[in-house]
Amino acid sequence: MSQQPLLAYNQTATPLRTPRAAEYEVIARVTSRLAQAHQQRNENRPELLAALFRNERLWSTLASDVAEPGNSLPVLLRARLFYLYRFTVEHSQRIRAGNGEAGVLIDINRAVMTGLRGQGSDR
Repeated sequence: MSQQPLLAYNQTATPLRTPRAAEYEVIARVTSRLAQAHQQRNENRPELLAALFRNERLWSTLASDVAEPGNSLPVLLRARLFYLYRFTVEHSQRIRAGNGEAGVLIDINRAVMTGLRGQGSDR
């Protein structure tokens, strides 16, 4: 028997990611960068500002998604996520003004990640 067909069967296929897993990965990357920037906020303020911007962009995208009429999430969860978007924008403004810490935004993102993993109390 030829080795060619056997090699094809032995190759591992790239696992398919669910939309939920993809969302988790994006939030994890943004959160990791925000956490690193927060730790180095005194040495590298521009990186903190860039990380805040990326986090706001993430939340803007999430807010747009949950505001769509066809979104299948429960209405209460959609409202909560939209509120978190508004809080994120307001708190980011406070941080830029020197009146806030990024830790609360990191905690929010991590709580959402926990929910996406199916470990939240609402699921």
